Amino acid sequence: MAGTDAFEASNVGPGRLPSAPLPPDTASYIGANLPLVPVPSRPDIRLHLATPSSGLSRQLGNAVPPYWAFCWSGGLALARYLADRPDCVSGLRVLDFGSGSGLVAIAAAKAGARSVLAAEIDPNGAVAIGMNAAANGVVVDILRTDLIAAPIPDVDLVLAGDTFYSASLARLATGFFDRCLDKGLRVLVGDPGRDHLPLDRLRELARYDVADFGFGGMSSTSAAVYEFG
Repeated sequence: MAGTDAFEASNVGPGRLPSAPLPPDTASYIGANLPLVPVPSRPDIRLHLATPSSGLSRQLGNAVPPYWAFCWSGGLALARYLADRPDCVSGLRVLDFGSGSGLVAIAAAKAGARSVLAAEIDPNGAVAIGMNAAANGVVVDILRTDLIAAPIPDVDLVLAGDTFYSASLARLATGFFDRCLDKGLRVLVGDPGRDHLPLDRLRELARYDVADFGFGGMSSTSAAVYEFG
């Protein structure tokens, strides 16, 4: 599943800045231009994902790329892990930090989580998460608050895919995860091994070969699920 042409150079991972607005009826635009397709390695989950013909580059121009319109390897690894180990979320209140497309949140809901909260500051991403959750028949609550400096929601487990792709975000995410640990929460991270991954704080739980859509086309890579501590 190739990325849109204007964003192919931004193969860095999902970001915290919101992309530019889509048309007023964002849901209609997503439904008409981002087909609902099975997720590699989790074909039981379908997401609205961008294709070369989706027109996002024309619509958004030079804005922050729409990370929510693609799958990323860390999230894919977490989704696989939740299929293999549903016991780690079953009956728990789960937070998906930097949810993007909502893949990990949906995987948690399908694995039997008591409740799932998807944190996503991009308004377009929030719409996409709602559409993707509905398409998969699960309930996911959406939180638009930037949690880096905000109170931690009342949850039992934090899931985070692809949050260590830059030094600045790695520092901010680490600080947030430390606050989660201080509150007694478990934190699971999915990542393909980016440069800023704090390996000294992580214990590898599982590793998968997954497809990484990125912005330059689909490729296969190895990504792991870690426990942050």
